Amino acid sequence: MTVQRPTTTPLDRIQQNWLAASERRLLTWLCRRMPAWVTPDRLTSTGMVGALMIFVGYVASNVGPGWLLLAILGYAVQWFGDSMDGSLARYRHVERPSYGYFIDHSCDGLATLLILAGIGLSPFVTMDVAMITLAGYLLLSIHAYLSARVIGEFKLSYLSAGPTELRLVLIALTVMMMVLGAGPGLFGQWSGFDIFVGTAGAILILLFVRQTLVTGQRLAKKDSGRP
Repeated sequence: MTVQRPTTTPLDRIQQNWLAASERRLLTWLCRRMPAWVTPDRLTSTGMVGALMIFVGYVASNVGPGWLLLAILGYAVQWFGDSMDGSLARYRHVERPSYGYFIDHSCDGLATLLILAGIGLSPFVTMDVAMITLAGYLLLSIHAYLSARVIGEFKLSYLSAGPTELRLVLIALTVMMMVLGAGPGLFGQWSGFDIFVGTAGAILILLFVRQTLVTGQRLAKKDSGRP
């Protein structure tokens, strides 16, 4: 099997989520005020600490719902580290395209595992449902990484939502966990939280199938020389 060397050509980042413009202004404002000792690598590590906080908060909610506050705080820490590392590198013109792409998205995968495994180990959502949603998220991530390689476009949002909007949805879900508590729902063994998380997973899987078909048709036309 022949493996081609990955290209380091700058990617066309496609970000069309609702909060993109406001978030970009906030990140630029923060970049201007970051002290010199704050580096992109340290911010990446901060994001992973946030993901670990989320995991611990969900798992510890088996002891008491107050631990969910740790998960909510973790989402803020994870957003700060994950959103700021690349932004600061670009702001300071210290990008390392291959290294940054590899480490950042490797950490994204691990962080997503920690978050959804934590949700599955909480008393609110079953692990089966959480893992289906994890599979959907990782499938869509695989599509984004493949598209970056074959067409040079890195899509950061779907259905006008990106990682920041997803974090806000998960924070709202966590608040509802604190308010409503765990226990049998209206759907037998499936709680309302199971239904919500499972529906989100199904949407992610359907998006992966749709985007695969669309990108496949686009590549077929390109390779055949059709307009």
